[in-house]
Amino acid sequence: MAQAQLEVDGGASGPAPARAAAPLLAWVALGIVYVVWGSTYLGIRVGVETIPPLFMAGLRFLVAGAVLFPFALARGGRRELPGVAQWRAAAVVGTLLLGANAAVGWAEQTIPSGLAALIVATVPLWFVLLDRWFNGARLDRVGVLGILLGFGGVALLVRPTGSNRVDLVGAVVIVAATMSWATGSLYAKRAPLPGNALLGAAMEMLCGGALLLGASAASGELAGLRLDQVSTRSIVAWLWLVLAGSIVAYSAYAYILKALPTATVATYAYVNPVIAVLLGMVILDEPLTVQALVAGAVIVAAVALIVTGQRRREQRDRLGDPPTRRMERTEA
Repeated sequence: MAQAQLEVDGGASGPAPARAAAPLLAWVALGIVYVVWGSTYLGIRVGVETIPPLFMAGLRFLVAGAVLFPFALARGGRRELPGVAQWRAAAVVGTLLLGANAAVGWAEQTIPSGLAALIVATVPLWFVLLDRWFNGARLDRVGVLGILLGFGGVALLVRPTGSNRVDLVGAVVIVAATMSWATGSLYAKRAPLPGNALLGAAMEMLCGGALLLGASAASGELAGLRLDQVSTRSIVAWLWLVLAGSIVAYSAYAYILKALPTATVATYAYVNPVIAVLLGMVILDEPLTVQALVAGAVIVAAVALIVTGQRRREQRDRLGDPPTRRMERTEA
C-alpha cells in the first residue's frame, strides 16, 4: 500500500508568498512516486506467489526501517533522539499502517493487483469519514459526493458478474485494510511522533516490521516456509519493494513535500491505481473488464473530488503565512 496523508497548518496573517519554480529534480521525484508506488501492488502480487504475506511484509519493513533509521538520525544531526513515548506512538501507527499493508498482501493471493490498488484508492474517503466521526471535521457537498461515488465504485468493482468474479473475502480484507490505514493516519496527527518525518517513518517500519514477523511466526507461516521453494521472481519483487518502494520512493516523497505544492503532490493518490492497473495488465496479463474499467474510473473520480475539496478547504482556512507541512507515514 502506497499511501500517505498531508496536513497543512496555516499561518496568522498576510497572503501566502509565491512558491519558487520547482527544480527539475522535484518533477523527477514526483514521477518516481507515481511509478514506483503504483508498482508496489504488482510487487506484492508477485512476492506472495511463493513468500508468505506476513513474513514478506514484516521482513520488508524491518530491513527498510533499519536502513532509513541511521540515515534519518544523521540528517537530523542526532538532535532528536526518540524517547519512550515516541517509540510507543510509532508502534501504534506502524501496527495500523503496515498491518494494513500486510493485509493487502494476504488478499492479493486471490485478488488481482490492479483491483487491489483500486480498492485501496478509497483510503481518502475513509480518512474524511473517520475525521468527521471522531474529530467533527467539516464535510461539504463535494466530500459527500466523493464518498458516495467512491463506495459505489467499490460495490460495482466487487459485484459478481459472469466468470470474472472477485473473491469477496479478499475484497473485504482490503476494505478493512483501508480503514486501518485511515485510522492510523488520523492517530498519527496527534501522536507524539518525531518532527522529522523520515525518522518517524523509520521507527514505524521497525516497530511494524517486528510485529508482523511475530504475527507470521504465531500464525504458523514461518513453520511452513521452505526457502528452496521461494522463486527468483518473488525474491526480485521483495527486493524491489524494499529498495524502490520503501526507501527510494519514500525519500523522493519526503523531498517533493518541500519542493512542490501540496495539491500537486496529492495527485499520486489517483495516479497510483492507474499505474497499478496498467502494470497488472501488461506484466501479469490481469484482465480488465468493462465493469472494472467503469468502477475504477468512478473510484479515481471520487478520490479526485475528495483531494480537490480538501485543498479548497485548506485554502479557505489558511490566513497567509508560509504553511508548515507534516507528512504522516505511508508506504509504499
